Amino acid sequence: MRFLRKTLTGLFLMALTLGVMAYAGLTIRDAVQARMAQEPRLPRVSERVFAVNVVAVDPGMEIPLLTAFGEVQSRRSLELRAASAGALVDLDPAFVEGGRVAAGQLLARIDPADAEAALARAESDLLDAQAEVREADRALFLAQDEQTAAQDQAGLREKALQRQQDLAARNVGTAAAVETAELALSTARQAVLNRRQAVASAEARIDQAATRLKRSQISLDEARRNLADTEIRAEFAGTLSDVAVVAGRLVSANERLAQLVDPEALEVAFRVSTLEYARQLDAQGQLRPAPVTVALDVFGTDITAQGVISRDGAAVGEGQTGRLIFATLTSARGFKPGDFVTVSIEEAPLNFVARLPATALNAANQVLAIGAENRLEEVTVTLLRRQGDEVLVRSPALSGREVVAERTPLLGAGIRVNPLRGAAARAPVAPEMLELSAARRARLVAFVEANQRMPADRKRRLLETLQKDKVPAATVQRIESRMGG
Repeated sequence: MRFLRKTLTGLFLMALTLGVMAYAGLTIRDAVQARMAQEPRLPRVSERVFAVNVVAVDPGMEIPLLTAFGEVQSRRSLELRAASAGALVDLDPAFVEGGRVAAGQLLARIDPADAEAALARAESDLLDAQAEVREADRALFLAQDEQTAAQDQAGLREKALQRQQDLAARNVGTAAAVETAELALSTARQAVLNRRQAVASAEARIDQAATRLKRSQISLDEARRNLADTEIRAEFAGTLSDVAVVAGRLVSANERLAQLVDPEALEVAFRVSTLEYARQLDAQGQLRPAPVTVALDVFGTDITAQGVISRDGAAVGEGQTGRLIFATLTSARGFKPGDFVTVSIEEAPLNFVARLPATALNAANQVLAIGAENRLEEVTVTLLRRQGDEVLVRSPALSGREVVAERTPLLGAGIRVNPLRGAAARAPVAPEMLELSAARRARLVAFVEANQRMPADRKRRLLETLQKDKVPAATVQRIESRMGG
């Protein structure tokens, strides 16, 4: 009896369990079918409108500025070198690094003792040469007188021979007398030849004396130059740099002592690309004397100077590219050779171009223009120059229109925008505020309170915002998009 009772109880419990499980399965099936039969509820979608800063396109004439970097250098510099060897005995107090000297100022002197002795010897040799010239002149004068006397004696001998010949023709004289007269004439003629040879020797002595005198003068000039080379003077007014001298130092010939730089004759050398160089040429292919502005940044303060392009480099240079251009500085107060400066060159004016922010142009040279219903349109422009944060473009289709000043990945053709012009473009945009009805506010508050994944502090701030009279429209839109309607 007990066994039968326990068996019936177990069968009852089993049947009850199976019934509950069947009921649960039917309930789940009905819930799934009801869920699948329901129409999907889509969130309310509204078109997003972006606020963008716009600028008006006003084509006109613009003067592009070419920016380059260069180095200031002096057009006139001179290396001071020792022309002779010796010890430095006299140094000017201005012969120091950075010393300013005047033109012709004596800066240093090398011990002139040897040069002065050589000059004295050259002067003595010149006196000897001059005395030799005078003696040769007197010897020539005497030789010429002796030649004249010998010629006169030969003339007398010739007359005596003629008389003897006349006497012999009249049978008065003898043949012996004629022969004696002929011998006397021959002797006189030989004496004339000797005197002529003496005159030639005297003339040759004069030439030798003149040559010696010339050599003595050359030696004297050389000695004077050597003495002058012991003095180191400034060829022009300027400033000394790289000075390496001390009093008493022994210097060798051609040793560099310092460098003299003219601080007033400054120029700047800068390198530009070949394309930028071609823009600086005129119709004849010559470099335009365009005005330039040179700026030196000194702890946030710019030192500026004006100048004009003077010439360009003759060759590109090994391992270099572009072109090297030189500009003469007309007012370079505060600049020193070696300064690294920024150079701005005014190029030829461009007509019918517009100046736009560089952020308005993409890599494909396109801008976003405001079209009908404030929708964006892509317009292709011709990029002419880049001027720092701005660009110079040309496009007839943009005349009088407005373009987006700052492009972002969210903007594209066909997107509707809210243009901000003038002061509105620079002022911060105030968020749109909404006044909520009691039912709408309660529904939003209930959704926020039921959200278990939201941090407590954020939920508290959001509930405080929803309790205000006006709630930001962006906040309401974000909550309702998550609610699904």
